[in-house]
Amino acid sequence: MAEMERVDHDVLVIGAGGAGLRAAIAAAQEGVRVGLVTKSLLGKAHTVMAEGGIAAAMAHVDERDGWRVHFADTMRGGQYVNNWRMAELHAKEAPDRVRELEAWGALFDRTSDGRILQRNFGGHKFPRLAHVGDRTGLEMIRTLQDHGIHAGIDVHMEHTIVTLLTDGERVSGALAYDRERGRFKCFRARSIVLATGGIGRAFRITSNSWEYTGDGHALAYRAGAALQDMEFVQFHPTGMVWPPSVRGILVTEGVRGEGGVLRNSKGERFMFADIPENYRSQTADNEDEGWRYTQGDKTARRPPELLTRDHVARCILKEVREGRGSPHGGVFLDIAWIKARMPNSAEHIRKKLPSMYHQFKQLADIDITTTPMEVGPTTHYIMGGIRVDGDSQMATVPGLFAAGECAAGLHGANRLGGNSLSDLLVFGKRAGEYAARFARSNGAAKIADADIDSAVAAALEPFQRSGGESPYQIQHELQDSMQELVGIVRREEEMQRALTRIAELRPRAQDVHVSGNREYNPGWHTALDLNNLLTVSEAITRSAIERKESRGGHFRDDFPAKDAAFAGFNLVCRRGTDGAMKVERIAIPPLPDHLKAVIAEET
Repeated sequence: MAEMERVDHDVLVIGAGGAGLRAAIAAAQEGVRVGLVTKSLLGKAHTVMAEGGIAAAMAHVDERDGWRVHFADTMRGGQYVNNWRMAELHAKEAPDRVRELEAWGALFDRTSDGRILQRNFGGHKFPRLAHVGDRTGLEMIRTLQDHGIHAGIDVHMEHTIVTLLTDGERVSGALAYDRERGRFKCFRARSIVLATGGIGRAFRITSNSWEYTGDGHALAYRAGAALQDMEFVQFHPTGMVWPPSVRGILVTEGVRGEGGVLRNSKGERFMFADIPENYRSQTADNEDEGWRYTQGDKTARRPPELLTRDHVARCILKEVREGRGSPHGGVFLDIAWIKARMPNSAEHIRKKLPSMYHQFKQLADIDITTTPMEVGPTTHYIMGGIRVDGDSQMATVPGLFAAGECAAGLHGANRLGGNSLSDLLVFGKRAGEYAARFARSNGAAKIADADIDSAVAAALEPFQRSGGESPYQIQHELQDSMQELVGIVRREEEMQRALTRIAELRPRAQDVHVSGNREYNPGWHTALDLNNLLTVSEAITRSAIERKESRGGHFRDDFPAKDAAFAGFNLVCRRGTDGAMKVERIAIPPLPDHLKAVIAEET
């Protein structure tokens, strides 16, 4: 242990996606020493997979848009269990964060008069998503990195955090290991920002990359922080279905935003069969020309394919279960149909959706300008995460902050498309600023050598065992259980079975065996990920059992309706003194009158 490298920072940011980079830049601008740790290489964060755009009420396409409409849309999409302060700050500050990104060099698509172009997206009342074709996340990461390299940030690539270290009640640092060589490194910091993304690898079918094993959620939980809203998992309705090697890879909502429609095996636009009342057209003569969509006797104010993601995902699942699915277990997403209205449709599609065109052409040998895509629901995002203060983003552990997908509150029960990227910018900046202020206001924390020694010994245990299972076997069984028993449609007895399965897997995970040495050892990496995956899976399952209603991304077949009694609180998971996970109900503070008025006016 004496040879372990030790590094000191004022602020340590864990995660180098949009939230982590923005937090690191903000902290550095406050004049403190900043360290940035990333599990992968810089530039390969999962944010690069975000395609649709950044939701910000800039009103470049429709002058009626504004923060008040965006706030109301976000609250309505989240079924009003959102942290309303975060929703307010997000709606007000997102336009400035987009303009800031533009000033730093981001190249957005443009309107005819040169302003940032914005597109329609599910759940948004007006065209609101600033975009760069269908590769907005990639442009965001490129811009933040290009700007961040001049900020004096100390970057540690391909390092995984094993545990957070504490000094009394506050965080004091983190223990990591170099994924390439397997050597441990101790980071001491006055404050820490977690920006580690999501939990998708707890499920079998996911759009998430290999890094998304719930690290930030589990690290914070084990350090004493509370998790919130873990029952709310978003299943994106359109992931690739064929071939099997790419099953789950995201097909951006931008395809539907540009005119793509969903059809079953009979060629029917099945989304018309289940249009919520607030999406129905009330009159035959709609005031907004072009915003009324009709099929037979069914009429919608907007394309039903752009309903919220949870609704579209359940409609697709219904078509598949009732035998109207595509040959490989999905449905068809058709944008080729626009050739009937647009003579140069192929060129238009390739220009607007270049990544989607190349993705299907290269991975599935399908030309989306002429042929419908096979798509189906894929685990995409978790609305739940670390419980944070709405203004500062500090968790319930002093000195620990969180931003992005690993933080809860903004999205409530369901995230609107595009709100994730503006979430990263708005709250990444806030987390970085407040973490820097905490670091300046508090002295250096202490790290006990005994804590480091025990954490290192625990991490190396898989090498010491002569027997035990492969960590991959445990991971596959967990993913299968979560996919089948705690997926899009949930039932009490199935989730209880999942909870039993998780309890059975935990001791097996603690007894896995890894061969070889610490260098270039993916089996060891998987063994260390298991504890995080099991923790977030238990939190999701326990919270989903406790919420006996259907709301947003949480749908229960045995409780299919919303229950007003569940609208006034969030479910919070904490680690009890006995080490067991406890779920409690925390009342949501009442909306202030001025925000009640906004919702009443804009809904």
